[in-house]
Amino acid sequence: MATVIFSLGSNIGDREHHLEQARAGLQDFMTDFKVSRVIETAPQYVTDQPVFLNQVVVGNTYVAPTEIVALTKSLQQQIGRTKTYQNGPREIDIDILYYDDFVINTADLVIPHPRIAERLFVLEPLCELAPDWVCPVTRKSVQVMLDELVRQENG
Repeated sequence: MATVIFSLGSNIGDREHHLEQARAGLQDFMTDFKVSRVIETAPQYVTDQPVFLNQVVVGNTYVAPTEIVALTKSLQQQIGRTKTYQNGPREIDIDILYYDDFVINTADLVIPHPRIAERLFVLEPLCELAPDWVCPVTRKSVQVMLDELVRQENG
């Protein structure tokens, strides 16, 4: 059994419903499911688009990381995600942040997610659920990454 952590985001259509559908779909292959509060955030990389609702979920699974990629892509399509452009608006986005302490770097999958440390919309809700989780690459806890990012943004 592995612990897997996802970030969810939506900024098109019924954002709350999209997050609800994503959580329901993820629960199909996870146990000990925990969810953070939902936060509203400004878009980070492409700023000329609607604001996001973001959330983090943590749970346990027997499903392998490569299978999870296929499951989450299918779930995103079921929810109605349409192809736009990188970092563009989306009905739903489901990213794998961590899968136990695995480090995977292939063309189809990078775990841990490479931009966790620069994303307040990930670190804040993740810190609610797992502040002591240590990234296997940076060896920093979620709380330390959040504190560093807040200091950096506050100059």
